[in-house]
Amino acid sequence: MALQTSSYRVMLLRTCSPFGKPTSASLFYFRRSSSVKVLSLLNTTYYSTYSNYEFCSSSKRRSRGPVMAAKKTPEGAKQEDGKYKHTVDLPKTTFGMRANSAVREPEIQKLWDENQVFKRVADTNNGGSFILHDGPPYANGDLHMGHALNKILKDIINRYKLLQNCKVHYVPGWDCHGLPIELKVLQSLDQNARKELTPLKLRAKAAKFAKATVKTQMASFKRYGVWADWDHPYLTLDPEYEAAQIEVFGQMAFQGYIYRGRKPVHWSPSSRTALAEAELEYPEGHVSKSVYAIFRLVSAPPTSGGLLEEFFPNLCLAIWTTTPWTIPANAAVAVNAKLQYAIVEVHSLLEDVSTSSGDGKKRLGNVLKEQKKPFLILASDLVPTLEAKWGMKLVMKKTLLGSDLENCRYIHPLDDRECPVVTGGDYITTESGTGLVHTAPGHGQEDYVTGMKYGLTVLSPVDDDGKFTEEAGQFSGLDVLGDGNVAVIEYLDEHLSMIMVEPYKHKYPYDWRTKKPTIFRATEQWFASVEGFRKAAMHAISQVTWIPSQAENRISAMTSSRSDWCISRQRTWGVPIPVFYHVESKEPLMSEETIDHIKSIISQKGSDAWWYMTVEELLPDKYRDKASDYEKGTDTMDVWFDSGSSWAAVLEKRNGLDCPADLYLEGTDQHRGWFQSSLLTSIATKGKAPYSGVITHGFVLDEKGLKMSKSLGNVVDPSTVIEGGKNPGEAPSYGADVLRLWVSSVDYSGDVMIGPQVLRQMSDIYRKLRGTLRFLLANLHDWKAEYAVPYSDLPMIDQHALFQLENVVQSIRESYENYQFFKIFQIIQRFVIIDLSNFYFDAAKDRLYVGGTTSFTRRSCQTVLAAHLLSIVRVIAPILPHLAEDVWQYLPFQYTTEDGSVAKFVFESRWPAINERWLGFPMEEIGFWGKILELRTEVNKVLEVARTRKLIGSSLDAKVYLHTLDDDLAARLTEMCSAKNDADTLHRIFITSQVEIVSSLENERIENIPYTGEYLTGEKSRVWIGVSRADGSKCERCWNYSRQVGSFMEHPTLCSRCYNVVAGQPFPALVAVS
Repeated sequence: MALQTSSYRVMLLRTCSPFGKPTSASLFYFRRSSSVKVLSLLNTTYYSTYSNYEFCSSSKRRSRGPVMAAKKTPEGAKQEDGKYKHTVDLPKTTFGMRANSAVREPEIQKLWDENQVFKRVADTNNGGSFILHDGPPYANGDLHMGHALNKILKDIINRYKLLQNCKVHYVPGWDCHGLPIELKVLQSLDQNARKELTPLKLRAKAAKFAKATVKTQMASFKRYGVWADWDHPYLTLDPEYEAAQIEVFGQMAFQGYIYRGRKPVHWSPSSRTALAEAELEYPEGHVSKSVYAIFRLVSAPPTSGGLLEEFFPNLCLAIWTTTPWTIPANAAVAVNAKLQYAIVEVHSLLEDVSTSSGDGKKRLGNVLKEQKKPFLILASDLVPTLEAKWGMKLVMKKTLLGSDLENCRYIHPLDDRECPVVTGGDYITTESGTGLVHTAPGHGQEDYVTGMKYGLTVLSPVDDDGKFTEEAGQFSGLDVLGDGNVAVIEYLDEHLSMIMVEPYKHKYPYDWRTKKPTIFRATEQWFASVEGFRKAAMHAISQVTWIPSQAENRISAMTSSRSDWCISRQRTWGVPIPVFYHVESKEPLMSEETIDHIKSIISQKGSDAWWYMTVEELLPDKYRDKASDYEKGTDTMDVWFDSGSSWAAVLEKRNGLDCPADLYLEGTDQHRGWFQSSLLTSIATKGKAPYSGVITHGFVLDEKGLKMSKSLGNVVDPSTVIEGGKNPGEAPSYGADVLRLWVSSVDYSGDVMIGPQVLRQMSDIYRKLRGTLRFLLANLHDWKAEYAVPYSDLPMIDQHALFQLENVVQSIRESYENYQFFKIFQIIQRFVIIDLSNFYFDAAKDRLYVGGTTSFTRRSCQTVLAAHLLSIVRVIAPILPHLAEDVWQYLPFQYTTEDGSVAKFVFESRWPAINERWLGFPMEEIGFWGKILELRTEVNKVLEVARTRKLIGSSLDAKVYLHTLDDDLAARLTEMCSAKNDADTLHRIFITSQVEIVSSLENERIENIPYTGEYLTGEKSRVWIGVSRADGSKCERCWNYSRQVGSFMEHPTLCSRCYNVVAGQPFPALVAVS
């Protein structure tokens, strides 16, 4: 049943999940307005399965008479048995039931390539351009299932747009610079080879590795069935790309958005380079040594009004840090001006907490073992928490606001410097710690901001390897993440400045490549000042269409809160930051002339020129006489600046492309990566976003919802899914289309799951869909367009089928437009695989096989089948292009497009045009046919009971009786019993031999009917159902029972319909090819 909503008639699908569980109902929207309730053939409640019979067998009650009549005569039987087999129109096609994807898909791809189908269709289309800009994957290894999900989603969209007459432009790209590739090269070399590695040799090896990887990945993408301009991809190492990137950098610099500064950045000691936020990961389980330390106050400002005087000289600030190694760089202690603080007196131990953690790592400091304990300043709200943690009694002596502590002075615990108490921002809370924050401007972003406010010195006594420098005094040479951290803790304890040390489990930034922890460290770096164009970026975000919609909130939050972008890296393999430094003053030289000159050189020679050309050659004429005063910079650009410039290097440079692109589509992690870097560079230079729409997808997990990893053995390799594994039993070859079907089945807006069971289910659905299409092909083997029956002459069952088809096509189109491919999967699974074979195909077989080759009923059915075949194959083509093309190449007739040309390939055929006449099926007929289909379901239930009780074998052995007090319904049912179109008769629809409408149940004949049931219509009318054995004798040809069998002297075993068919046919045998 369907409910009326607004101007749509809605048909409800009880969809079947491929995972064996009911899914949420999906809706078909029928574009007509009325309050009449609608019934749909999609509501049939039984399911068909495919038996060994190769053409869509129906339920087990269905008679297979026409098929059996055509079987070869058994040996020893009389020749007369099966003598009418040549008069039966069996399905014929050479289209295989088995896909044989490992062979057939590459053949189809070769066919496309040889005929340049993608280019031809894109060039021929005239419905406007569509640009999906490809986010470049790293060229540093084999592809994984995330790559497959991403590229297949893009291909589904592009292929749909092709069918919609769009000029589709899709240039695939690769990110070829950066540490991932550099590390791959270094890992392939032994220690001696590394020592001999010059920057140019490293770059040559990195370029070779990247290009080889691009070639391998490209072959995999092609095998997925992805269409793209493979002959002209964009690589970030191409000279013209690098030159465009230099141009973007220059434009940002001359608008004042690029600057050099000493600021704390994420630094990877293991990679010896600065990192962007997008290059970090936060693994679970990191444990830091956290310390509660005390800094002794020595003075209070006059403005404090003597609040603290009584507690001197034993008054201390209590701080908490998870990075004790940063204490040598401490320059202040920050408080929240609005928070309430307490001065507490420390009393004796409440319990022994020296080993309270159970692992011996949690211990109290020596200061608490002293007879005279200090007074401490803490946030008032944290006093109970710290009492419990330290096992000490803390007696509150006085309270004061944070603002009262500003400008107090304390002695640095390591080097006796005097440092101030300052007020910080809202980052100082009472959620953890002490409410006072140890501030080292050289080792934290918030610390840096606070330090700038107070003019604090930016200390960072740590080198590129993560070891203390000589500035750290006695700690010089120690590893800050190892023995240096321990040494600072021990020093604090020995000098009575530590209250407690304990392990602290928390999220901590790791280098996503080396998988080792990073540090925050102030270094001289190049930055992009996001603050200069943040408002413009936020406005642009609001103008973009984000799918799913919540993605807008995510990138808005990241953009509004992000700090300036550190764009320099201390690596060799990348695009150089085009700047020269004065040999003595170290002042940078960067002007429009120098950048334009370098851009021109790189566009011709590539970025290697920066390494092998001299300063004099790299400088423009204006500066060459001063070349000896300058040296080249050694920093390269962040790879996110590389890929974030792709809109300038590709969209604005390539013929046929334009900026903004219609769509960017990548994983959800790109909100902080490519989506954001592209946005920032474009806003800074063009004032607009480089994309009109953005789609994000989740990550791929195994079918238990776990992250894939080699250690767990749950990795699903896309190449293995397509080609099969070493053991075909465990890892069969499914082909690319089954993988693509899986992509269409998942709601990609969240994380998605895949595994052996899921793939088996996808394969089964694919097989059934292929069987449905094979049935259509096989029953159109003798079809020509001129045989089509005009719509007005079609039986009502056929008009209703076209109405249903048109609504399905429109619903699928809406789902494509909304990028909701999982809804398409549900519609295909329910309508194409189940409903068509359950009802229309089931009822159609009789007239297709035994109705007569040229009969009106067979031709009308073929008219409908041809419409279904041509529509279904095109609407599934974006998802299952190999299957669609395979079917298209086996079409037994030519398809001519609206412009009169023959579509030799499915993507030349365009999307099915809207047929308003099919949608115009009368409202009252929609309601009536809905009742008929529901009635048919109830009839089948009674037939099944009669079959199990041995009254009948197949449904053709039965006669059905119907009775209703609804006069209008009774009249219509009576009319259908003798319909002028044989296809519309009730016994053909029920697949029984007879149907009789009885006016009363009160007669002896009716009372003796053995099996009965009842159907309740939507209007609460009841229809009584009875089943008995059919009247008459069984027709040898069609297996229907009829009282006319025996009436024809020449063919005494035939019914009248079969007699009329056979009487006009010659008798030579006709062999059916299956």
